[in-house]
Amino acid sequence: MAKLTNEEIIASLKEMTIIELNDLVKAIEAEFGVTAAAPVAVAAAPVEEEAKGPTEVSLILKSFGASKVPVIKAVQAITGLGLIDAKKLVDACPSPIKEHITPVEAEEHKKALVAAGAEVEIK
Repeated sequence: MAKLTNEEIIASLKEMTIIELNDLVKAIEAEFGVTAAAPVAVAAAPVEEEAKGPTEVSLILKSFGASKVPVIKAVQAITGLGLIDAKKLVDACPSPIKEHITPVEAEEHKKALVAAGAEVEIK
């Protein structure tokens, strides 16, 4: 039996249709007792990292600081509320700005609020 080179194999694969390639994969799996599916352990690795810390947190506005207007605008941008609703939320300090968000998202929002002069807590 003549041995095919890698280039010859790749060239023949390029000429196949998707259906023919699918049939080839199935035949290889059956012949050698293997599977073309991704290993499950790779998908499970990030779950272990997330289990170390909280997956959901709340962003709490403790104080609006010296200037209220920039904080109201930041709250409005974060929450998508109208100007009056955002003002009511800021006036009701301490109040939750966003709940059940990822820690990464909470940190981003916290930076924006602190830059506006607010005092913020992540719980």
